[in-house]
Amino acid sequence: MEPVDVAARLRRSAEQHPDRTALVWDGGRRTYGELHARVDVGTAVLQGIGITAGDRVALVAGNTPTFVEVAAAALRAGAVLVPLLPGLAPDELRHALADSGAVVAVVGPERIDAVAALDLDGLRVVPTDAGREDLPAWDELCAAAGEPARVERHADDLGAIVYTSGTTGRPRGAMLSRGNLAANQDQSLAGRFEVTGEDVILLVLPLAHIYAFNVGLGAALTVGATMVLVERFEPAPTLQAMADHEVSVLLGAPAIYVAWLRAGLLADVRLPALRLAVSGAAPLPPAVLTGFAGATGVTIEEGYGLTEASPSVTSNAMGPAPRPGSVGLPLPNLELRLVDDDGGDVTPGDPGEVWVRGPNVFQGYWNDPEATAAALTGDGWLRTGDVAVRDDEGYLFLVDRKRDLIIVNGFNVYPREVERVLLEDAEVLDVAVVGTDHPLTGETVVAYVVPRGGQADHTDIDHLGDVCRTKLARYKCPTRFEIVESLPMTASGKVRRGELRSD
Repeated sequence: MEPVDVAARLRRSAEQHPDRTALVWDGGRRTYGELHARVDVGTAVLQGIGITAGDRVALVAGNTPTFVEVAAAALRAGAVLVPLLPGLAPDELRHALADSGAVVAVVGPERIDAVAALDLDGLRVVPTDAGREDLPAWDELCAAAGEPARVERHADDLGAIVYTSGTTGRPRGAMLSRGNLAANQDQSLAGRFEVTGEDVILLVLPLAHIYAFNVGLGAALTVGATMVLVERFEPAPTLQAMADHEVSVLLGAPAIYVAWLRAGLLADVRLPALRLAVSGAAPLPPAVLTGFAGATGVTIEEGYGLTEASPSVTSNAMGPAPRPGSVGLPLPNLELRLVDDDGGDVTPGDPGEVWVRGPNVFQGYWNDPEATAAALTGDGWLRTGDVAVRDDEGYLFLVDRKRDLIIVNGFNVYPREVERVLLEDAEVLDVAVVGTDHPLTGETVVAYVVPRGGQADHTDIDHLGDVCRTKLARYKCPTRFEIVESLPMTASGKVRRGELRSD
């Protein structure tokens, strides 16, 4: 039977290639045999803490070997992984940890004090690194661990709860089964993205993001490829790491390619091993595709996906050649429709909402049956909320977002989430948040604020910025505040966001 999660796939790769390098990072490397053994120890640690099948294990850490070990150990122990971005604000971390009912949170140094201060009932906090006398670190627990018990899990068992921003202002937990994750790993390896064990993959995108976690880490463990872990993207050092480690596959987002082109760095670094560059999580400007190809000789393969699809849906790697402006063709074993407002298929060339059905489509939202019913049809179609058109050859072109989603550096920002935070402040009467184009991040967040009492001249913009930085991840915070007397409204009382975007 095909292994149904990354822990089982790691076991297979370790048995077949124990001496092959699995992980490379600043200052170290680890073979598949060594990684497999460490995951077994981590599994015993979690079981010793009391983790049993179905318990939720949260992981708040950067791109480190410990992230890989804990993620695989949680799945091997039969637990449900809850990966959380280290950049989340304390309020966001509290919501996800409490909502998921996490029993254990393994936390990196950048967030350990914040998570420990939450003092959530029933949550055990384990630092990845030593430094706190009151909390034994992961390595300390591993040193005293025994032998792990073997836990059998199945494809329909829940594998991960991945939080994605919601239109209601609170992130929702997308339930991805072990089979969902495995199916999309296999789907993502199709076409020109046929990564093999001979490849070296750069993982600089956050592993807590579903794109890097499943298309990067998951696919690499499936085929036994070597992964180069980079904790923070910096244009010049990241390029140098690619050259030093002979990276052959680059898993990127538009902001990475834009940063390299704007800085003029690609002419100074030779990347002879690079054969495949992938972009996802946000639209790739056609000029960036052509600019990167001109500098490196490698054409970026753009794709499209969303958390609820584990995440990949389409890819240019599925066609004979990348098509600028398109997100490509559907992945194998996946059905895709473009649907009008009445639920019927649109005429070819006309825009419609993207509906997706396949083994990678999620099970629903954690503890949210209403949102689940709104997202999934009775016969298994996922309503993505994205609007697209298809050309005569079936290539998909995204043209709009049915929801008012803003994508900053590949991360989803829903206006209502930011608005909720600002509306809690005493100075704010009303607010509308929109996205506007940004040359580096794709989009950036702009807040139009109606001050309470009409005191436009006395509204403290710095204070509003502080409010957002306290309660929201950095990428969700507005980079510009506009103080206005009123917001443009429709007759039914809805904000005309289109007028604000064109302001």
